Formats: sequence, C-alpha cells, structure tokens
Amino acid sequence: MTAGKAWLGASLAALAGAAVVLAVFGLGPLNPHNQGWLLAGPLGPDPVQLWLGWSYFRAAPWLLPPGANPDYGMELGTAIYFADAIPLLALVLKALRGVVEVPQYVGPWLLACGILQGVLGWRLVGLATRNMLARVCGAGLLALQPMLINRMAGHTPLAGQWLLLAALLLALGRGQGAWHALRWAALLAVTALIHSYLIAMAMPLWAADWLRRAWLARGRVLVAEAAGVPLAVAGALWTGGFFLLRGGYDSGPGSGAGGYGTWNFDLLAYADGGLWSGLLPDLPDPGHWEAGSSYLGLGGLLLLAAGLAALLRRPVGLPRRLWPLAAALLALLAFAITPHVTVGGTGGVLFALPDRAMAVAGMLRNAERMVWPLSYALMLGAIALVARAWGGRRTGWLLLGLLALQWVDLQPGLERRHSFVAGAPAGVPPRLFDPFWAEAAGAYAQVRAVPAVNMGEGWESIARFAAQGGMPTDSVYMARVDEGRAAALRAKVAEILRSGAYEPGTLYILRDAESLALAEASHDPARDAILTADGYRVLAPGWRARPLARR
Repeated sequence: MTAGKAWLGASLAALAGAAVVLAVFGLGPLNPHNQGWLLAGPLGPDPVQLWLGWSYFRAAPWLLPPGANPDYGMELGTAIYFADAIPLLALVLKALRGVVEVPQYVGPWLLACGILQGVLGWRLVGLATRNMLARVCGAGLLALQPMLINRMAGHTPLAGQWLLLAALLLALGRGQGAWHALRWAALLAVTALIHSYLIAMAMPLWAADWLRRAWLARGRVLVAEAAGVPLAVAGALWTGGFFLLRGGYDSGPGSGAGGYGTWNFDLLAYADGGLWSGLLPDLPDPGHWEAGSSYLGLGGLLLLAAGLAALLRRPVGLPRRLWPLAAALLALLAFAITPHVTVGGTGGVLFALPDRAMAVAGMLRNAERMVWPLSYALMLGAIALVARAWGGRRTGWLLLGLLALQWVDLQPGLERRHSFVAGAPAGVPPRLFDPFWAEAAGAYAQVRAVPAVNMGEGWESIARFAAQGGMPTDSVYMARVDEGRAAALRAKVAEILRSGAYEPGTLYILRDAESLALAEASHDPARDAILTADGYRVLAPGWRARPLARR
C-alpha cells in the first residue's frame, strides 16, 4: 500500500470512529464550556462525580502527590484518581490553568477515543490484510461496539478502550529490544493514569508479550523491563494519588453494589441483544448494571461465525509465539466469568474461593468488563481467518456489509443513548432552590454531610452547592474511599455535634435522626439555627448572630 493510500485509509478509519461518537452525542459536548449534558441526570452519577472532582482539583494548590484533591472529600484522603476523572488529562489541564480554562473535557475526550479506536483498529486489521476497504470497515466494526458506546454514555474514562487495542497491537507484533520495552512502559503508564480497570486488563497482555520474548530470546533488556514496566506503572499511580487510599469501599448504604461474582460475565452475554439490538432478542441475564453491554452486535456475531467457517475451510493452528497471549486472554475470561457461573442468567456458585482471594478480586468487582480484550481479539482473529481463506478484497466487501448490518441492529441502543444528552442545557442546572443556600454560601467556608459516607443521601446536591460556592466538602461519590478515615471522621463529627464546639465556618447537613438529635441538644437557639431547606435538615452555627440577621 502506498503512503498516500495508507494516510487515506487511516483517515477514513478515524472518521468512522469519530462518526460513532458524533452520532450518539452530537457536537454540543465538544464545547469545553458546555457542562450541563454531564449533569442533567440520564447519564447517571459517574459524569457528575468526574465534574465535581475536576471542579475542585483545578482550583486546588499543587500538593504531593500531584493528584491529591483534599477539598473534595476533606479528611477522607481523596485524590483525583478516585473521582474517575481521567487523571492524565486532569493533571495536564491543571498545569495549563491560567493559560486555558477547561470547565469540562469529557466531550473532547470521547471524540478523541473514537478517533483513536478507529486508527488503532486500522492498524490491527492491517496485521491480517492490506486491503483498504477491509481495514476501514474492520476498524469501524471495532468502534461500533456496545461495550465501548455504553461506557461513553456513563463511565467515560472507560471509553479509552483504544488503549486495549494498542496493547493488542504490541502483543501481536514481533517487537523486540529496548524500544519495544519503552513502548510498553509508556503505554501502561498512560493507561494507569486513565483508569484502574484498563490497567488491570492491559498488564496481563504485557506479561504475555514479555513471556513470548523471554521464550524466544533472552537478554538483559528483558530483565530491566520486568522491573522497569511495573515501576513506570507504580510511578503513574503515585502521581495520580492512587496510594493515598489504604483501605476502601465504594458504595453508600443500600447501594447493593456487591463484590466479586456479583457482576459476572454471562456465557450468553455476547449474543444478548438487550436494549441494544433491534434484530435479536433480549435474553435473560444476571441482572447487574453491566449486563447486556457485552453484546457484540449482529455484525460482530456474524463476523465470528464467518471466522469459524473460514477456520473449518482452511484449518490453521495458533502460532506458538501467541500461546502466552491466548493464555492471558483466557485468564481474563475466567476472571470475568467468576465462580458465579450463569447461562442466560441462570446458574450459581460452582466453587468457593478463599476469603482473602475474594477480597483481592473484589477490587475489580465489575468482572464482566475484563472480557473486553478477548472480545476485540476474537473479532480480529475472525478477520484474519476470513482474509486468509477468501482474500482481502472479499473480506473488505464482507466487512462493509457487516458494518452496515451492525449500524442497523444497534439503532435502539444508539438512539437511547443519544436521548440521554439531547436537549440537555449548556449551563449547570440547579439542584437546590431555597434562598437559604445562596445566603449560606456567603456565610460559611466548608460543608459537612453528617454522617460522612460515600455516595450518601443527597451527596450530589450538597456537593454541587459546595463546589459552586468554592467550599470544601465531605459529601462525595468516589470510586474508592478510605474506610478507616471515613469511620474516624464520623466519630469526630459526632463528638463535635455532641459537644457543641462546632468547627468555625462550617455548615452541617444532618442526614439522620441521630445527628439531628445531637445538634438539637447542643446548639444555642439564640445563636445557631436548625432549619429545613429543600428537604434537608441543616445546622447553621451562628446563623442568628450574623450581621445580616441583626439588620
């Protein structure tokens, strides 16, 4: 392929990836000053969490580690990493504050993810065929996937699945030497600064590639790489503030988040059309929040069928150099299935793991996601088998048809996700309307929600009020919160309320009857106010004694 055709093909693949994003979100979210689409509601709590984390982080002074974000979570030991706010971008854009102000970067991030998904899909399909039509349509099929689009319309850092394609590209190649090791170190460091689930998927692919090279050729570079790559990942995690967490939980009371085995990969998940498909039925599933998002689309399923037919027509074994990669992908599949094995939502726990193993695995409780690398690898393998059996030109026409079929099949899912952002306001929509809040924002320096729990009652409304007033708060939703610190904070604030020695400049939102009782017993009615605003019970120390109240 000439250089001109290669550039044209890569550009078309990038456009295919971008088209998926624009079809779902339109142009509005690309404006960094358009924040309302993140906060309007249908996208769920994760975009709000990101926006809050970034709003506090960009205004905070630099600390060590650089990702520390103390005003969003206060004593809870929080970091930008645990706001799921794409720490890589947050760190870069914070460094540029004063030069460029970016209220939200999620929209541009999603467009970049679509483009990179297309470009890296083009590169990967190029390992199987040089036919331009096959490469462009294959890239489009890798971008038009529910497992990607579902995360774009919710847990947006996980739209960075192009990182998994990049890891597959390195693992499937024949790279050797220092430059190959440096590519892995750079890729994994970047991945670690985007999301913990993605690094958990990419690290086994690197380990498999390292084993391939150790198997086929030995050298000091491999020894250095075995130490250097984990150090690069650890350095990236430290930079983002990951190690500020010492113990954790990530669900508030009654969330029912569960642990390892709760969010399992159903054995029929690839064929479960769910809310995505207009052509295939919604199959029974395990019922967790991720269920249905592993659907490959009718185009993806028929691609796998075509790959199987091509394999039967011209049998071929897996090259020995790819055995470690296959083992890593199967290990990720086993982790995704979990001991709680289901077929069409029916099944049970086949075997028990030790409590310690369950606790460690529970750090990645949403196990179904771990099948993503295998999903992409299966589709790429099918393209390679079809191209080998019938040639690149026929593969190109087949993939064009499958891409068109995929688009038709996924219309219900695409339209539903488009409805999440269609008509959303550009500005930050209000959540609290009582005039009390505007006056309180000028009278207090920080906001506490009592008792302090992750994703507690009213967390979003309270945190948005605090953020817009520039006030630190412990009303948060974080991916992980230090459980020991949270317990210590609850005990500390309970004692403050019991004694009446309120913290200067602090507004208390009382979430439960016990906190309200403590405040009622300790406050001075002539000086302090306990009132209700927008349904929230509030302790406002010094409210009646403030200068405005005496006029």
